[in-house]
Amino acid sequence: MPLAAIFGCSGPNLLPEERAFFRDSDPLGFILFARNCLSREQIRALVGDLKAAVGRDDTPILIDQEGGRVARLRPPQWPAYPPAGRIGALAQRDPVRGEDAARAAARLIAEELREIDVNVDCAPVLDVLFPEGHGIIGDRAFGADIGLVARLGRAFCEGLLDGNVLPVAKHMPGHGRARADSHAELPIVDAAAADLDAVDFAPFRALADAPWAMTAHVLYTAIDDLNPATTSSRLIGGTIRGNIGFDGFLVSDDLCMKALAGGLSQRTQAALAAGCDAVLHCDGNLQAMMEVANAARALDSAARSRFARAEARRHPPRPIDRKALAARLDALLEPA
Repeated sequence: MPLAAIFGCSGPNLLPEERAFFRDSDPLGFILFARNCLSREQIRALVGDLKAAVGRDDTPILIDQEGGRVARLRPPQWPAYPPAGRIGALAQRDPVRGEDAARAAARLIAEELREIDVNVDCAPVLDVLFPEGHGIIGDRAFGADIGLVARLGRAFCEGLLDGNVLPVAKHMPGHGRARADSHAELPIVDAAAADLDAVDFAPFRALADAPWAMTAHVLYTAIDDLNPATTSSRLIGGTIRGNIGFDGFLVSDDLCMKALAGGLSQRTQAALAAGCDAVLHCDGNLQAMMEVANAARALDSAARSRFARAEARRHPPRPIDRKALAARLDALLEPA
């Protein structure tokens, strides 16, 4: 049974010691970063080696390819795609064009990812934009309008799914109100539960049928004043699974981030005990991954069922004319 963990690796080629570790620990999947991405041919070879190490051809291979500043595949080898905020600004002027742009951008991204055998994209960001929120979200969010965020998030998910790439809704149940960057410290949100429910959680509730989602390393004092969402059974069981109604595959945000307390073993055990289906460890440090692997458990039966339901959303991609669709996206984004 696969380990309830998704790991990075250190560079563009799989090292012998990494291959041996992945073979022995059998993680559920892998995530790629810019350090792993030099060319299409190189990435396909790396992905092939990762899959061979665990002996599963259907292994999830993740990447953060949102568009804008969060993109692991960048020019000149790959096209640049617009940030969510630019699509949101278009949708404020013309909702139909905005949704078309979100769907087109995601469909083009999916085509790029399938070329390199990546099958899960950590996007879209469904966080609602708040003026006081930290810039770590900023133009990664579609905007401040709840309905707009939900509609554009839905269109983006549809575009990825049309290209046979599974979307990951993030950062559940909402990072937009946070005044700190969870990479560097724990954000504390003191908003009332009713306000969180009406605003922050609303886009995630509208996309509760997403196949995957990623937790936020954010403390919401009105719901759990001790633990951030990733390690809070109250947030995962009561809010994410209950109030929001998400029953897809739930992965933690990166365990390396400084928002989480304790060592990697404690973080791993706390996230899984709280209800995450799998934990994510991104930096490719072999010793750190060993610590996570020693603390993690095999994917449990509920997680296996959720993973299987997500995989069932896959279907052969609809053929597209990439040049024509890219031209259409450019035209949609042109100022009116």
